[in-house]
Amino acid sequence: MLGCGRRQKSSREKILDAAAELVSEIGAGRLTLDAVAEKAGVSKGGLLYNFRTKEALLQAMVQRLVDEVSAEREALREQAEPGRNLEARLCTAALLKLRQGGMRDVANGMLAASAENPRLLDPVREVIRATLENLKATSDDLDAALVGWLAIEGLNSFEMHDLSPFSEEEHERVVQAVNRLLRKGIA
Repeated sequence: MLGCGRRQKSSREKILDAAAELVSEIGAGRLTLDAVAEKAGVSKGGLLYNFRTKEALLQAMVQRLVDEVSAEREALREQAEPGRNLEARLCTAALLKLRQGGMRDVANGMLAASAENPRLLDPVREVIRATLENLKATSDDLDAALVGWLAIEGLNSFEMHDLSPFSEEEHERVVQAVNRLLRKGIA
């Protein structure tokens, strides 16, 4: 029966998936529209219909990452236990998802691409600004919320750049400390 089961990906989604795979493999600097079209199984014209330039494709990839983290935060909201610093707890939990799967490699590639074009990270800058404003408006303990957010961002940054000195156990210890801080606050 037609229409049941998985929906078929749009050509735009196929292109973004292919670009993400290529960025993970070769980096954003070496990404070409021809390679993306080939990997996505679409014509160059089909790619250009969706993304007129490489910059437009890279911008869409950054926006997709932003949207995925936002969607993860909202999915976590449905399962979150109420209590202190809910928004900060949701934010840090969603950020921790960045370290899983291919999202980390794509984020790292996009960060490298931003060296050539700093405007690529404008959506990320907006999310950071909005996150700060949200934490200021909703936190029961703003100091705890800010320290927790910064700690998780720091962990992610270390890992994104392969600079983390922490073992998996130490990483988990920091995450648990952040969770305690957000639930109990700074004394």
